[in-house]
Amino acid sequence: MSTVVADGAAHMGLETLYREHSGWLHGWLRQRMNNAADAADLAQDTFIRVLLARSAGMLNEPRHYLATIARGLVIDLYRRRSLESAYLQALAQQPEHYAPSAETRAAVLETLMAIDRMLDGLGERTRAIFLAVQLDGLSYEKAATRLGVSVSTVRKHLARGLMHCLLIDDA
Repeated sequence: MSTVVADGAAHMGLETLYREHSGWLHGWLRQRMNNAADAADLAQDTFIRVLLARSAGMLNEPRHYLATIARGLVIDLYRRRSLESAYLQALAQQPEHYAPSAETRAAVLETLMAIDRMLDGLGERTRAIFLAVQLDGLSYEKAATRLGVSVSTVRKHLARGLMHCLLIDDA
């Protein structure tokens, strides 16, 4: 019975949060994006995140909390669009008979987004070393030469990058 009461309280908290702040959040997003449709979508996505986090009832600074979530969603949107644009440009350079199906394109974009999320938390040097070895296929020695670091630095940063990706993948 207490779970039902807690769920009801959380629902009331979200309803109040939405009623009191959704207009403000939509306007805040519209100013930053210059696109009412994207702003409306991201405002709704923000409240979905709040709902999933079950945190609506215990906020001291609701606008700051909503803006923080929305800011992250804006970054994700622009990052996704940038990746999608780069992928579509690469596809446009391929001969037509190599064009992947819509399903394959969607799967590739989702994979690119997952890789981008994994690499996002890496420092600049770790990311460069990780990509040189894992993506470009360079040996540790060649990666060290290309990036002007020692082989031991390559090993250390590659291990850090692999651990980061494993931890992100488990999350």
